[in-house]
Parts: sequence; structure tokens; C-alpha cells
Amino acid sequence: MKSWIKAIVREIIITPNADDHKYSRGVLGIVTGSINFPGAAVLSVSAANQTGIGMTRFYSPNKETGQLVLAKNPEVVTEPGLVDAFLLGSGIVEKNIFSTKRHRELKQAAKLNLPTVLDAGAMFLAGKIEAPTIITPHYGELARLLNSRNHSCTVKDISENPEKWARFAARKLGVNVLLKGNKTFVSDGVEVEELPQATTFLATAGSGDVLAGILGALVCSNRKRLSSQRVSLLEIGVGASFIHAQAALLASKHNSITASMIVNKIPKAIAKILD
Repeated sequence: MKSWIKAIVREIIITPNADDHKYSRGVLGIVTGSINFPGAAVLSVSAANQTGIGMTRFYSPNKETGQLVLAKNPEVVTEPGLVDAFLLGSGIVEKNIFSTKRHRELKQAAKLNLPTVLDAGAMFLAGKIEAPTIITPHYGELARLLNSRNHSCTVKDISENPEKWARFAARKLGVNVLLKGNKTFVSDGVEVEELPQATTFLATAGSGDVLAGILGALVCSNRKRLSSQRVSLLEIGVGASFIHAQAALLASKHNSITASMIVNKIPKAIAKILD
């Protein structure tokens, strides 16, 4: 374990004190999942809850997805109300969301200009939110996003120099970028941090939804520190990626894993890092 990463995680894990309550610890608004991909909602909400947060408020695409989320996470609130930060887009396919209820919900959330994590189908909002924003693309998603903004590149270009393209995208889009791949890079457009290589068993369906949930919870619980610049989104991105990788390692033990197994190991990974 790199000592500097351990120091970052210790800084961004907020331990509640005797005066805290669910609202002071942060309320994360989550717009994830879709009719075709309800599992992304379950995984992202579950991961956020396991990371440590006051409340998750889930905006469901339909009754059935809401029931799935509540079956796994009965503490989740599904009524509209106060939120301090947003996680948007996991399990939402961009090409299918336009002129739909889900698309309207994403845009309405973005208009509130709260600290936001943009994943999967919500990354079209990059640069359109005034508050601190971090996006979580893999190589293909980043190539599509940059080309949609008239910055020509290919998946091959990014795979050959992910560090360069993470910095380029962050600078051009005006967001922080957590670029997922064989190696993960986090950039604010100036600095770029490379994460230690994680277990290859992380290449499994839903693992990105888990990472998004971890990241969303940490952005929300650190919202006041972000506002006062005591921590940065780059640091939170590094910490979330490392927690994700450590949870996967604990779940794997050099064997195949599922995304749900990673979720279940998040608290133990955090405890191990802090110990």
C-alpha cells in the first residue's frame, strides 16, 4: 500500500461525532439504473451505503427498480427531498435516454449545481454543472465524449497514453476525470495521479457501478471540505478508487468475484486502510 494513498483515505473518511445526525452526515441523491439495467441501481446504492453516509435518496425509473433497491437497502429513502450531492448515470445508456423521464431527471439534478459524480449515461452533462464535478469513464466512454465535443481521438489513442488523455479531458471539459482501465488515472487537468494496478478480477459486470457508489458517498460526505478546499475531488477520486480496489482484493483472494461481493467488502477494506 502506498503511504500517500493511505493518508488520503484517512483524510476523506469522515467519522461521525456525538453531535452528528443523518442530515449532517450528508444526503446523496442517486439517479441510477434503468428499466433495462436495474442492477446498476442496486449496486450503486448499496456501495454508497456501505461506504458511510447519512442518507441515500434514490430516484427510481419505475416501481420495480425501486422495489429491488429497497429489498437490498431498506434504509433508502425514495421520496424527493433535500440532497447535498448527486450520483448520476450508472446503468443509464445515453443513446436511449433522450426525451425520456430519466433524461429529465438527470438534467433537473444537474440544474441544482451540487457536487456531482457523472457516470455512464450522465456524462453528457460534463462541464454543464458549476459545482465540483467528477466523471468516471472507461476508455470507450471517454473517446465518445471527447468526440462529441469536437476533440478527435480513438479508444486506441487513449489506451496508448491514458495519463495524457485523462489530463486533456479534465482540462477541456472543466471537470475532474477518473479514467478507468487496466490502470486507473485521476486528473484535475493539471495534476494526474496513477493508482496501483488492481486485481484483474475487477473486470466484471457491475464493478463500475460499485465504484460510482463509493465515489458518490465520499463526495457527499466531504461536501463541506470541498467547499472550503480542505480536500479536492482529485484526492476523493484517488481514495475512492483505492477503496474499490482493496474491497475487490479482499473479495477475490485470487479467485473470480462479482460486483456484489465487492460491495460486501467495502467496510472491511476501509477498516483495514484506517487500521
